[in-house]
Amino acid sequence: MSGVTWIEILVEEPSMEAALQALVPKIRPDLGFQVHAFQGISDMLAKLPARFRGYAAWLGDDQRVVVVRDEDRKDCVKLKAEIEKMARDAGLVPRSQRSGSFQVLTRIAVEELEAWLLGDVQALAMTYPGVPSTLGQHARYRDPDAIKGGTWEALEAALQNAGHFLGGLPKIQVAREVAANMDPERNSSRSFRVFRDGLRAL
Repeated sequence: MSGVTWIEILVEEPSMEAALQALVPKIRPDLGFQVHAFQGISDMLAKLPARFRGYAAWLGDDQRVVVVRDEDRKDCVKLKAEIEKMARDAGLVPRSQRSGSFQVLTRIAVEELEAWLLGDVQALAMTYPGVPSTLGQHARYRDPDAIKGGTWEALEAALQNAGHFLGGLPKIQVAREVAANMDPERNSSRSFRVFRDGLRAL
């Protein structure tokens, strides 16, 4: 491990913040961190340039910025490039430059946070009785990052079929409760594993 001791995590909405509050200590218990949630992707993209300029003024050698945003069925390469250009324009060094030390790591949740939750069926079943432990073997749920019709909708359907949240999915509550039972080592979502390994590589 390098000398990184603190990370600032920027996410596009509060449910990802709730999940990462539980997950980051499981992935990197040695790091101090703070999660900052925006109010959606439009809010995030509007405010990132100013936030990056602020970090450029005080970020130390032992600190990094991690940006997490949803893919939302868009081109991941373009999404990362958009954020990393903002970082460079503010005077920060993004991870993709691969020129020695970097300051900003960008990660994409494919298609959104709910794919990460569906990637740990054991945690879902532990949190919400009635969710079958074989859920991940069903064709629709086998690859959480490739679910058709939306991962939020797929998660809601799985929980409602087990008798939970029949009035609608409370995203922040579900993110917090499932993440508390998640094991980063068993997640079947590739985008989650990329995020996990990115934190470890810091």
